Amino acid sequence: MIEKVKQKVCTLKGKRIRFRYNGSRNQIEEFEGVIVYCYNYVFVIATDKVNRSFSYSDVFIGVLELNV
Repeated sequence: MIEKVKQKVCTLKGKRIRFRYNGSRNQIEEFEGVIVYCYNYVFVIATDKVNRSFSYSDVFIGVLELNV
């Protein structure tokens, strides 16, 4: 299942996407960015302010949502 998530995320590389991050203590953060790198276990999102990295399991378990 993680491989399917990884393939989906990597196909979106270079496109501007809206993300929703469900952090700890019910803190929700929404931001836009571009997936710039796809590595074996993590991917990197470039936003206007900073680059952020997430694992594919974050998408799989619903911590990070991609709104294409």
